Order: sequence, then structure tokens, then C-alpha cells
Amino acid sequence: MIRTTVLAALSAAAIAAPAAAQSAPGASASRDAWSFELGAGTDNRSKNASKSGNDGYAFGSATWESADGLLYVGPGFQTIQSGGSNVEAEFVAGYQPEAFGYAFDFNVAYKNRLDAEAGYDEDAWEFTGNASRSIGPASARLQIQYSPDAAGSTEAFTWIEGRVGWDFTNRLNGTVALGRREQDNAPDYTGWNAGATYALTDAIELDLRYYDTNAHTFGEQYEDALVAKVAYAF
Repeated sequence: MIRTTVLAALSAAAIAAPAAAQSAPGASASRDAWSFELGAGTDNRSKNASKSGNDGYAFGSATWESADGLLYVGPGFQTIQSGGSNVEAEFVAGYQPEAFGYAFDFNVAYKNRLDAEAGYDEDAWEFTGNASRSIGPASARLQIQYSPDAAGSTEAFTWIEGRVGWDFTNRLNGTVALGRREQDNAPDYTGWNAGATYALTDAIELDLRYYDTNAHTFGEQYEDALVAKVAYAF
């Protein structure tokens, strides 16, 4: 089922790309307020651990952004394998100001794992803060995330991650990130990833990334993996 969903998402991106190329420039401001993304990958990695049983996945989102770019809201989904659920739906609302040369992004997300088994804790709230800055081709970001009660058996958790990046060209970017997750009723661990993103077109991005953690003994979802992903934005 997951592989079929992944193939469907890849096919949709391939079909939609020519249509996007034929779109006329100068779309109205009201249309520009909405953006959409569809994609698929070989493994759904969140905080460097797998959410899809180390199998392929698909994802999508729709985002509305205010005219000044400060506010955004929208729903999204991603396929997973957890608690009998194959789809995690979410709704995100955020505020992204700039100050002192830094870009900030503060958001709250409600997540629900659809059709989970009876007795499984299927929903969660997550609060995230990002601070980032770019100087020439170099970039850096600090992310702090907190949930008072995550989905599944995990209760409260805190995630802190630092990331640095470099723009090799206007289409090729490389990043390295290191994070630490402290959680109740689940393993604490440190994880990292390194990879590159290439803009194949203005709408299609390809990403190849290596993930690993120091928690291999807690299950295969924490083991290392090389993950490929394609995303189509329109």
C-alpha cells in the first residue's frame, strides 16, 4: 500500500510539472497566497528516526500565507506506519518575523494518526521555534521543539537541533544537522544527518541524505539510512 502511494505521488509530480512550466507569469496576489507541495521518499525520517518502518512514503501540504508573509496556516499529510495507522494528518499555524538580521519561525501543529488501533494515543500538539540566518552562501538554523504529549506511547519530549548549510550554486545546497531528543516513556537519543538538495527545476527538488542516531539498540527505526526524496511545489 505504501509503495503504491509513493508511486502515485511521483507520477502526479511528473504529470504536473509540464503544466506548471506552461503557466503564465504574473499570477494574481490572491492566488500567490496559496502554495502546495507534493512528494515522496524512500523513508519518512523525523528527527533522524523512521516513521514509516524504513519503507517509502508520500506527503503533501497546502499553505496559505498572508500578504506581508508573516502569518501562515494550512493542512498536510504524510504516510507512516505506526499504531495501525498509515496516514498522519496535521494542521499548522505559524508566525515568521525577521529581526536583527535573523529570520524567525514560530508555529504550532496539531497531528492525528488516522484509523489508529483502539487504545492507541493517535494525536499530539507540537510547538516549534526556529531562528535562522544567511550570510552569503552560508546559512545556519537553530530549532527547538516541544510536545506535552506525543502520539503513541511517548509522552512529553523536547528536541533541539542545530543545522549549517552552504549554497554551492543557485540550485545546489548542502546541509549538516545535529539534534538531541529527550522524551518521557521513550528513548533519549542524539541524531544527525547530512545531504544535498538540488533544484531540478523551479518547482521540483531532489534531496539525497544520510541519517543516523546513537540509539540502534532501541529498534530499526533508529538505524542509519540513505534516503532519497523528490518534492514538487506549485
